[in-house]
Parts: sequence; structure tokens; C-alpha cells
Amino acid sequence: MTEPLFLLDPEHDDVPVNSDEIHTGWKITLPQRVRRHAIQAMRLRDGDGLALSDGRGLRIRAVLADAEQGLAEVLEFGRVPRPVTRLGLIQALAKNGHDEQAIDVATQIGVDRVVPWQSDRSIAKWKEGRTDRKWRQVLEAATEQSRRRWVPRLDACMSSRDVVAECRRACVHGDLVIVLHQDATRTWSEVERSVAELADRCLADGRPRTVNVVVGPEGGIADDEVEAFTKAGAECCVLGENILRASAAGPVALSLLSRALGRYA
Repeated sequence: MTEPLFLLDPEHDDVPVNSDEIHTGWKITLPQRVRRHAIQAMRLRDGDGLALSDGRGLRIRAVLADAEQGLAEVLEFGRVPRPVTRLGLIQALAKNGHDEQAIDVATQIGVDRVVPWQSDRSIAKWKEGRTDRKWRQVLEAATEQSRRRWVPRLDACMSSRDVVAECRRACVHGDLVIVLHQDATRTWSEVERSVAELADRCLADGRPRTVNVVVGPEGGIADDEVEAFTKAGAECCVLGENILRASAAGPVALSLLSRALGRYA
């Protein structure tokens, strides 16, 4: 069974997260938050294995040495590099929590960057200091659930005008923006060829690039938004014959991209 993963907070948890400060056999006093989750909720006991990470690539394998005192002993440690070809999700705000469902599953799949988008047809509204905190909690919980060592980066909420600027930046930096739209004529197989070319460039020069997937709200992306995105350099495609919910379209596309990029063996 895969060892449960618990995220450390470098800013608040009194646990060193630099690799040069950690050594095999070192005893870690688990932060109270982690201790409650691991010992009280998951009922881990002495001798049970667990994993710790700062959400920025740190990988610590440990064994619970003293559950009562919350002590864990380090077995091994290291760092997991970020992928060179990265995946991004520009997710329109959607009602009934469909946007949160999308970023939850996307995180489990392996998305590297999440961007909330206040689209023209979004009914839900972004509330700074409230919605961003909730989205971050979703990303962190999904990271622990999927045993990832990198928490996806959460960017600031974008307007449609911001997404247009993002498409232009992508063209300049060699990134790719894929807009999912039910009326597009370009097929997913054509898009995968563009993704394969981007991955080859990353492999050749080692420079990170991102494939961004743009997903609209329940009512879909407005025609003028689609036109503006494509004029700015985005590729618009149809994912398939079935029309997916706002909560499903992004994760399905990211699953296909992960497969195309070799992330799934």
C-alpha cells in the first residue's frame, strides 16, 4: 500500500524542508495539524510508514517512531523535479462547485498550474480572500490524496481579456493554449500533434513549456471569447462527440495529454 502523504507548511511548521538539513535517522516532531490527521483520523501507529513533502518537490519517507509524542524517523529523502513539459488548466468559474470538482480531479491527474477564469458566462463570482483560500485547500487535499510532491501553482483570477494576453504570451514563449469548444472543427488528434512537437522542443533544449487547457462554464464559452482567443494564437478544438460538464472537460483533456506526454506508463 502506498504510504499516506502529508504536506508540510514551510512558513508555519517548525520542520526543516531543505535537503541539506535532513538526514537518514533524523527524528521529526510532526506538526500538530499533521499529527491529528495521521494519528487521530487515519489511526497510524508506531511502525507505520508515511511520507512528508513541502509541496515543492521535497520527498521524505519516514516511519512513525512514537505516535504518542508525534515523532517520525526519516528513512530516506530527496527531491522530485518538476516536469519540463507542464500542464495548465484555465478553468472558468462554475456554479454548484463544478469548478472545484474540476481542479480536484485535475490535481490528481497531474496538472501543474491552475488558473481561475471569470468568463463572460460565469455565474459564480471570484471572491478574493475567500474563493482563493477554498481553491488552495482543494489543491492541497488532492495533492495529498494522489501522493504528489508538487502542489499545483494557483494563479490569480483572470478576466477574458487576461486570457487573451495569456494566449499572446504563450505564442512568444513557445507555450500552447488549447480551447475546448463544442463547435470547433479542429480535432483532438490534430492538437496532440502540436503537443508532441512542443514536447520534442522541451526535450531538445530543456526549457520548460506549458500546455494550457481552457475550459468554459456551464453555458460554454461565448463566441466572441473563442474568436479573441484564437486570434491571439490559441488552438480551438472539439474533445469528442459527447458534451462534457464543466467539471469533466478539463480532467478528460488533461488525462489524454498526460498519456500523450508519457506520464502514464
